Amino acid sequence: MNFLRLCGRAAVAILLVSASLSSAYAQVFKPIHRPVYTYYEAPVHPSKARNIKFGVRAGLNVSDWSGEAAQALIATSQLSNAALAKDTRTGFHAGLYASILMGKHFAIEPGVLYSQKGVTAMGTVPVEQGEVINLQQGSATARMSYIDVPVLLKAYVTKGFYLYAGPQASYLAKGNVHVTSGNGEASAYQKDIDVKDQFRSLDLGVVGGLGYQFHNGLGLSAGYDYGLSSLDNSNRYDSQNRVFKASASFSF
Repeated sequence: MNFLRLCGRAAVAILLVSASLSSAYAQVFKPIHRPVYTYYEAPVHPSKARNIKFGVRAGLNVSDWSGEAAQALIATSQLSNAALAKDTRTGFHAGLYASILMGKHFAIEPGVLYSQKGVTAMGTVPVEQGEVINLQQGSATARMSYIDVPVLLKAYVTKGFYLYAGPQASYLAKGNVHVTSGNGEASAYQKDIDVKDQFRSLDLGVVGGLGYQFHNGLGLSAGYDYGLSSLDNSNRYDSQNRVFKASASFSF
C-alpha cells in the first residue's frame, strides 16, 4: 500500500513538473510570424493576408474611331451633306474591380466600368431653318456610352510598378450624335440623333497599360483600349474604338 501511494505521488509530481516545463518552453520559444513582403502591397501579417482585394477606379477618357470614322459618323447620323474632319472626344470612366493575387508577381483583375467613348468631327453640318436646310460651320459628336468588362493580367515588374493587359468586352448602353452650329452661342442650333440601333451592341477588344500601386491603397495607371470589332452594324464602314485612359484607383 505504501508502495502504491509512493508511485501515485511520484506520478503527480512528474505531471506537475512536465506542465511547468511545457509552459516555460512556450514562453521562451514563441513561434515567429514574419511579415509577408509582396510587390503589390505593404508588409502584412500572415493571418491578415488576403488573396482577393476590391477597389474603385475612375478617370479620363480620350476617345477616337479608327479608319473611316468621319464617313461612319455621317452615315449613321444621316448627315448626308456634311463635310467633317474628325477629332477626339473627351469623357470619363468609373467602376469597380477585384484583384485576385496569384503569388508575389501576378494578379488577375476583372472589372466593370461605365465608359464614355466616341468621336467629334468639325466642319459643315446641315441645319434645318424652317423648310430649308442650310450648311453651316459646326460639329457632330458621337456620344457613345459603354459598359466595359475587362479581365486583366497584372505583372509586377518592381515593387509597386506593374504592367497589365487582357481582353475586354464592351456593351453599348447608349448612343447618339449631338449636332451643333452657331459657334457655341446660346441661340445656336442643336440636335440629338439616336444612332444606337445602327451600332453593334457588343464591342470586343484588348487593353494594355502600366501603373503604380502605393502601400496606402491608392493607385495610378494609364492604358489604351484597342477595339477589334467593326462599330457599324451594317458593315458599310470599317471603324473601331480607340481609347486612351488615365485612371486613379483605390483598393480596400
